[in-house]
Amino acid sequence: MSESKRETERKYEPSSPGADGVPDLTGVGPVASVVPAGHGELDAVYHDTADLRLAGASVTLRRRTGGPDAGWHLKLPLGGDTREELRAPLSDDVPGELRALVLSRTRGAELVPVVRIRSARAVRHLRDAGGGVLAEVSLDEVCADSLLAGGGRAEWSELEVELADGVSAALLDRVEKRLRKKGVVRADSPSKLARALRDTGAVVGPAGPCGAVAGSPGWYVSAYLREQAGILVALDPAVRRDLPDAVHRMRVTCRRLRGCLRSYRSVLDRRVTDPVRAELRWLAGELGEARDQEVLGERIGGALADLPDELVLGPVAARLRAWEVSRGADARARACEALSTSRYLRLLDALDALVRQPPLRAGAASGREDTMARAVLKEYGRLAGRMEHALAQPSGRARDTELHEARKAAKKLRYAAEVARGALGKPVARLGSRAKSVQTLLGGHQDAVVAQDTLRQVAVAAHEAGESAFTWGVLHGLERAVADARLAELPAVWRAMSRPALRAPLGR
Repeated sequence: MSESKRETERKYEPSSPGADGVPDLTGVGPVASVVPAGHGELDAVYHDTADLRLAGASVTLRRRTGGPDAGWHLKLPLGGDTREELRAPLSDDVPGELRALVLSRTRGAELVPVVRIRSARAVRHLRDAGGGVLAEVSLDEVCADSLLAGGGRAEWSELEVELADGVSAALLDRVEKRLRKKGVVRADSPSKLARALRDTGAVVGPAGPCGAVAGSPGWYVSAYLREQAGILVALDPAVRRDLPDAVHRMRVTCRRLRGCLRSYRSVLDRRVTDPVRAELRWLAGELGEARDQEVLGERIGGALADLPDELVLGPVAARLRAWEVSRGADARARACEALSTSRYLRLLDALDALVRQPPLRAGAASGREDTMARAVLKEYGRLAGRMEHALAQPSGRARDTELHEARKAAKKLRYAAEVARGALGKPVARLGSRAKSVQTLLGGHQDAVVAQDTLRQVAVAAHEAGESAFTWGVLHGLERAVADARLAELPAVWRAMSRPALRAPLGR
């Protein structure tokens, strides 16, 4: 299993070569002293696909020798100056675990050496008054050799400031202010790899234009699809590592993509998008069991922890743990297996194709206000129909089912509103917020209904094992009370969603 750490760093062009090019940073914020921390020789070979798919996604995979952290390093972008670095022991080939974590980017293409970077490094530590390390400042003399056909060599100096764990990012701003005063400017490349590829002649192809007219419905829809497809790919490593909330976020991203493709059929040709929607539905289904299991276990466990001791009879906690383990492992395995299939990789390729060349219809080019507003209002109409039908049902299983369908309709309206926010402004943003309120309320009701079914099953199993089912019955009653309470709130929340009047803001 690989080790993981977050690194927050910035890179600069030193004012002059050599160690003397590092300005004195003593007195910058909490920095009480600057202490030399040695020299080292680092040798790293970076791996990527032949067409540099990892570099295009700001992901780096390297095999490094020298220094205290020799081994394989995979760096994933987290936003801003922060990346997550995953480390694996030194070996000849790319470790299987790291290979799997980049699969959503490589799509199974071979990983090959693309550039070798050697650095002569001089390190200094920025320390606080108590001697604790706040940051590490490294001055590197870098030599990069392309390992691709026709590539060249590049050499440069680089100053790097990396925060220690737990240190506020505000220190970077203070350090940078001092550096600027001394003539040291930010590097124009975010990483050594990016500069090495650029300066040795490699071309990292940026995503091309989608072909839609700026400000048109096709432009807004394509931009949303590009954003969500990128999120889906970026979440893949977190799902494989079973990180908290990762499965939920990927599942929601599938829904957002499906909702966009469904709501904006007037913009995109459904003959192309409907098969993609079907595959997104499949993926969300494969992820759903793991997410539902996680939410349900947390819900029941929290309710059990809140019960007074006198209401907990029998080995209730042990039975709950056994239930979670028996179901949770299978659900997580199913999710990971789905991400390892060729079907999943074909879906990612299909999303890429949609983003690169969206199948634009006539309505994609003009009539932004009318096209976007009609799509949102159509989803509102579907929700209104669902709500009216559900609220007219008598209490029971049929009404619960209809309320669940209304919840899904509220999600679709919310996602359609997200797509149109840039075109229609505050009115559609308010509508999306109100749709979320309805969705949240109906979600609370549905969660309580599902929990009741599960609690009854666990109670039956406990009874058949000769255990008391009393506590499970108490929890069942509490969940029923929650469902009734959410239902009582629903009419007022729904009334707040009067039919919206949507138009584009003036000046758009």
